[in-house]
Amino acid sequence: MIRRNFIKLTSTASALSLLPTEVFALFKSAGMSECPNSDAKKLVLIQLAGANDGLNTIVPINQYDTYATLRPNIKLDNVGMTNGIINLDSTLALTDQVGLHPSLIGFKNLYDKGFMRIIQGVGYPSQDKSHFKSTDSWLTGGDGTMANNNLDSGWTGRFLENYFTNFLNSNFPLGIQLGSSDNSLGFHGEIEHGMSLNISGQDLSGFYSVVNGLSGQPPANIPDSEYGSLLQFIINNDTSANSYAQSISNSFNSGSNSLIYPNTSLSNQLKTVARFISGGLQTKVYLVKISGFDTHFMQVAANNTTHLGNHASLLAQISDAINTFITDLNNQNVGNDVIAVTFSEFGRKAAENASLGTDHGEIAPMFVFGNAINPGISGTNINLSEAVSTNNYQLKTVQHDYRRVFSTILQDWFGASNQTLDLTFYNNTTNTGFSNNKIADFIKTQNTVNSSCYTNKLLSINEFKNTYEVLVYPNPTTEVITIYSPNNNDIYSVSIYSIDGKLIGKYKNPLTSDQFSINVENLSIGFYNLKIETTNGNFSKKIIVRR
Repeated sequence: MIRRNFIKLTSTASALSLLPTEVFALFKSAGMSECPNSDAKKLVLIQLAGANDGLNTIVPINQYDTYATLRPNIKLDNVGMTNGIINLDSTLALTDQVGLHPSLIGFKNLYDKGFMRIIQGVGYPSQDKSHFKSTDSWLTGGDGTMANNNLDSGWTGRFLENYFTNFLNSNFPLGIQLGSSDNSLGFHGEIEHGMSLNISGQDLSGFYSVVNGLSGQPPANIPDSEYGSLLQFIINNDTSANSYAQSISNSFNSGSNSLIYPNTSLSNQLKTVARFISGGLQTKVYLVKISGFDTHFMQVAANNTTHLGNHASLLAQISDAINTFITDLNNQNVGNDVIAVTFSEFGRKAAENASLGTDHGEIAPMFVFGNAINPGISGTNINLSEAVSTNNYQLKTVQHDYRRVFSTILQDWFGASNQTLDLTFYNNTTNTGFSNNKIADFIKTQNTVNSSCYTNKLLSINEFKNTYEVLVYPNPTTEVITIYSPNNNDIYSVSIYSIDGKLIGKYKNPLTSDQFSINVENLSIGFYNLKIETTNGNFSKKIIVRR
């Protein structure tokens, strides 16, 4: 079977799974902390597609009357009533107490055991209530402002590319997607466009056998020509794909689950993830997905005092699936290595609509799970009094930028350096990163990486300018790079940094010109960052040196 049919079969266009081995060899370690070793740690992203209604997911108990007024037909019954909301933690101050949707019994169980934290009021500046645009923002690490819009790479891809680059030559994919045949924008790296393998719908136990059977024998002689180079690239593609397939099949077959999962799509996805982890697969980030949260209509069942309906069913699925997943990992003594996080593109309005549903809103809560998480609540109850007719009953106050949530995990738990974090998330509006803006008391003390393990220089203002004022070519290069500014922008100097931020050398342009060439044949193969100083400010570019 020809290669394009294999791509169709695996439902993936992941460039990483198609890279030739020689390109893998170009990557060097970037930002990996020597203390502690993070190799075993995994992050599981759980996407609630469609925009989950945060207000019926967690109800502010101290404002129940206001809540009931805003939602007379879809409100949940109060604490103490049959099928009423579940008081998450009665030891909290009344102003902070929240009621979980009655379907979230599994979440309550995890919280009581110390494995769940709620992040209140999550969103981003200039919220876009388009499903597609807002999802893109969450996946790319952007927001709705002009400076942080239209990013062409995903934050997960950038993190994997800069933090785990020494694993890119390994026989396992850094990222794995389940639950959808669509390839997530979040895994698109800055250099490589795909950092994950989508294995939705595959026979995982026989994945290697299936993939291995697709490839014919390569020709005995590879011509020394452009055609030969392309042919070798395809051969290397098959080698990488076969290697991934074998590690996936082996891990799945050697792994296990310690208990029975509910028979739902999300449960089956997490069941597979748990089996991979149990089987020793070293994939770093998993993405699973459950859809259906765009509840404009029949969010609750009509004429049903227990308010069963679409939303209750969805919440029950995620509650049961995640509770089983975390319990399974703990039973198999791998729970310390995993953090799981839910996210949804935006929330819903505070007021119900006329169709027993809710319309597009802004902020929503996030849930974080794992042994390394401090149980509790970050932030305060949302303020329902701000949802009035003049603002279309929107809850607008963002307590936590979603980038802060992920940044806290990437640095305090994984140990990502300041520079790696800035390359993953950066606020071009304020010209600041998130390394100095993390959520306190998020990670348990014994699981928090000490700042001495990751602190290094922060990238400066203008180094993240996404413009075409400076071009660097050829890239990749073998001997010489040329920096060119097409808009008569004089180039003063070029500093070359290793991927972990160490200065390799600084080269001053002897001429007042918009073009400057540097010989780099003395550099080892790998990735390097260039800091280019010009009359119009500083620019950062990344290059590959190869042989």
